[in-house]
Amino acid sequence: MPRVPAHMRERTLGMLQGDMRTADVARAINCNVRTVRRLRQRYRETGRTADCPRSGRPHLTTPAQDRYIRTSHLRDRYRMAATKTARVTAGIHHPSISAQNVRNRLREAGLRACRPVVKAGPHQISPATTLPIGTSPPSLDQTGLAKSALHWRVAVLSNQG
Repeated sequence: MPRVPAHMRERTLGMLQGDMRTADVARAINCNVRTVRRLRQRYRETGRTADCPRSGRPHLTTPAQDRYIRTSHLRDRYRMAATKTARVTAGIHHPSISAQNVRNRLREAGLRACRPVVKAGPHQISPATTLPIGTSPPSLDQTGLAKSALHWRVAVLSNQG
């Protein structure tokens, strides 16, 4: 959930001290009523409106590195996403970052890895190829390569009829 910026917190306190209702203040700054109540309570207890420190592990990359990861993947959508970018991006405290870290940054930016479509060539057997009943898969020739699915299919059909 996004935090209320500092200038909005100050503005909220001004409205509350001007005897405005909590619900009206919340509507004016476009936030939840509970947020305004907690802000007022924190101000009464501490005399400050600053955010409290939050738990959680800090990011391993800087905002500039996050921008680099984002723009490099927007420029080349078919880049083998995480592994290559992780190799060239240095971390703050470590010499490199992990591929999972790159994936996390892309997910935060709303990006997903794209993969190019690889179409089966004539030398590859397509999984959609239907075989007549009682036939076996293609055999290997002297070089050890599978015969073309098209040639094999023609040979099977010509032997049947």
